[in-house]
Amino acid sequence: MDVDGAEGRAVGEPAGGAFVEVDGLEKVFAVRRRTGFLKRERREVRAVDGISFTVGRGEMVGYIGPNGAGKSTTIKMLTGILVPSGGRLRVAGIDPARERTRLARRIGVVFGQRTTLWWDLPLIDSYRLMHRMYRIPDARYRENLDRLVELLGLGDLLDVPVRQLSLGQRMRGDIAAALLHDPEVLYLDEPTIGLDVVSKARVREFLREVNAERGTTVLLTTHDLQDIEQLCHRVMVIDHGRLMYDGALAGLHEAGESERTLVVDLERELPPVRVPGTRVVRVEGPRQWLAFPSSASAAPLVARVASEYPLVDLSVREPDIETVIAKMYAERSDDRGGGAGVNTGGAVR
Repeated sequence: MDVDGAEGRAVGEPAGGAFVEVDGLEKVFAVRRRTGFLKRERREVRAVDGISFTVGRGEMVGYIGPNGAGKSTTIKMLTGILVPSGGRLRVAGIDPARERTRLARRIGVVFGQRTTLWWDLPLIDSYRLMHRMYRIPDARYRENLDRLVELLGLGDLLDVPVRQLSLGQRMRGDIAAALLHDPEVLYLDEPTIGLDVVSKARVREFLREVNAERGTTVLLTTHDLQDIEQLCHRVMVIDHGRLMYDGALAGLHEAGESERTLVVDLERELPPVRVPGTRVVRVEGPRQWLAFPSSASAAPLVARVASEYPLVDLSVREPDIETVIAKMYAERSDDRGGGAGVNTGGAVR
């Protein structure tokens, strides 16, 4: 890799800190369907429709949306697997579609539904092949392998053929494979699919360490929103190929007008609690659920309830991001006829 010695970056890599640059990115697929005997209709499907964003070196960004939103298509263009139909795309100053081989040495990819491991070979043999393919120095390979095996709990699996691994075991094996060559950017498409609670926690902690210690840039797509909440400070929401939101995770709740919940346990069953700024959403015996805007402070509400009602216990529950996003989708569907635009730092109306 050619390196600019003054700043330690690859020649051609942008100096402004944007490691991934996407400008007006489009991907259109031609789809044919049968409309009658010997008749076929051709139509175009816009999987990605004019998306623009940048990701700085060392960022961990969540890239989320429903099935068919365009997430995986975006990742495939970022890696060079697919060629964009329009727009401009650069990763570390490299055009993925034109210089896919050169870029491959600098990126790691995990597709949750597809493995990069050799199906009939023991896990360790896949790693040895990658050692040669990526020309990883021997000392670095051994160091990386030992660390990955320990952190991901792969010690007992190295001699097991990949086809005999469970989905969760294979996912951990794929994550290790993607990081053996010290990639500068890691694309994770559903990395915790099939993992149990303990394995998910282990993978998340591992990804935090990799990001903190090595400054690895991470773009994460997932349907498990706990992955986003625990790993990412920034989130991008995509729907029907367009960017709905790009900003801080906290701001997503504001954009979706989310609500927190005050769970009130009273000494006895009473009529619904009436506190200005809240609304009762559920009552079960002496327990009541009161919703209030996420932007509002809980302290005065708690004080008011405690002073006016026979209180036993009280807790505040944060909003579920999945609910927030579902609401944003619904609003976007209502507004779709009005010509929505793409924006950064807030919801698209």
